Amino acid sequence: MTVIKKKRKALVEQSNCVACGCCVKACPVGAIQIITGIMAQVDVEKCVGCGKCAKECPASVIKIQEADV
Repeated sequence: MTVIKKKRKALVEQSNCVACGCCVKACPVGAIQIITGIMAQVDVEKCVGCGKCAKECPASVIKIQEADV
């Protein structure tokens, strides 16, 4: 039987992201980048789920959620 571990990861609500870059600066592991100047994207392989990006986001479009890893 395989056990799926749940880990906390950042998730960006991309339709409301304004690509300000605050989350990029706040991320201690460099897991977020701005894609084509339009929206932030999280690399879930790098994300440690610390929540610093969500706290810094002025638009409140980043949530920390459990993800299958």
